[in-house]
Amino acid sequence: MMKKHYLLSLVLLMAPAAALAQSEGGPPEVSLDGLELVEKNRRGELYADPGIDWTTYDQLLIDPSTVAFRKNWQRDQNRYNYGKVRDSDVERIKAEMSELFDKTFSKELVGKGGYQLAEQSGSNVMRIAPHIVDLDIYAPDTRTVGIQQSYTETAGRMTLKLYIYDSVTGDLIATASDRQEAPRRGYFQWTTSVSNTAEARRMIERWATRFVERLDDARNGQSSS
Repeated sequence: MMKKHYLLSLVLLMAPAAALAQSEGGPPEVSLDGLELVEKNRRGELYADPGIDWTTYDQLLIDPSTVAFRKNWQRDQNRYNYGKVRDSDVERIKAEMSELFDKTFSKELVGKGGYQLAEQSGSNVMRIAPHIVDLDIYAPDTRTVGIQQSYTETAGRMTLKLYIYDSVTGDLIATASDRQEAPRRGYFQWTTSVSNTAEARRMIERWATRFVERLDDARNGQSSS
């Protein structure tokens, strides 16, 4: 019971503690992977193995992130400005976002979280596989000739999905998802690649901070039980 109590403190591994009650048609209590629903809120949910001892892990092995746009994002961007977003733009933005996530997330975990990044599997190492999905940049700066400047109130939104494994056995021990939208400024601003990158970095930093806080809570709680 104590382990499950402290597992609850992970709360999405990233999300604020306030959660909504489960509604009809919500996520199942047990995932297809056999993990139990620990918590959910309006932005996502956490599944985890209730028998895991989180104090076992003090190092992290982080896979390169993958990035996928919202369905029909490119089509919608080109609806009124044909050719605004080319296939090459899509691939470039995905590569840039992946690189930004990998550098920022790791930096936050080491610098603010104090965790050590592992270079290989080990009994004290958890492996994290991050996936950014439903990426929706409201006004991508593709610098296409003839395309007018874009002004938006917010940069966009995206969802982070984390799959967490025991690095030795390969067992899936937790999954988490969290949706974020860049804060609305209350006014429209010229959107550029620089402003989009800055907003994305801040969103990634928030994910890393929440991950560290909840993981610390779980590990510290179990070590004192």
